[in-house]
Amino acid sequence: MTETTRIPATEVTGVYGALVKAAARKMIGRVPDSVGVLWHHKAVMKDAMGIGQKVEHWHELDPDLATYAAMAAAATIGCSFCLDFNYFASHNRGIDAAKVREVPRWRDSAVFTPLERQVMEYAEAASQTPPAVTDELSAALLEQLGEAGLIELAARVAFMNMSARMNVALGIRSEQFADSCGLPPLAQRPAVAARA
Repeated sequence: MTETTRIPATEVTGVYGALVKAAARKMIGRVPDSVGVLWHHKAVMKDAMGIGQKVEHWHELDPDLATYAAMAAAATIGCSFCLDFNYFASHNRGIDAAKVREVPRWRDSAVFTPLERQVMEYAEAASQTPPAVTDELSAALLEQLGEAGLIELAARVAFMNMSARMNVALGIRSEQFADSCGLPPLAQRPAVAARA
């Protein structure tokens, strides 16, 4: 990681540790340093990973829209780990890298469709404190995504909020996953004042 986490990583050991490390290597090619941080509370790590795996099996929301929503929420919160990991994962899933790269600055980018922009607006609004989702935006998305799609969007954004806020609070930062597959750097999110 580029900086020290707020809780030092510990060695990942034992049978369960071997399974976690094997799964990480299979999924991303190496064991992230953050696993050593979360290893201090195995139940939290296991449950968070379990929820994340279940989220990946939901299918009412288009996978591209799901990725844009998760990344827009992560950008709003400021989780560099989440942005980097999702950029890397989207590459492995075959999602348009040029579009994914632009998610942090989606408001200023011309590559997104109106629906994609509304999904990211929703993710950003739901990630505010307090949440700022409007009835108008919800109605527009309900019409386009349907009930199940809108529920999944809200749930995916909520899960990303949990993950991103935990990572930021623990000082878990980008581990340059995207660099390992030669992706260009993510576009930078403009300052909040500049977007107002």
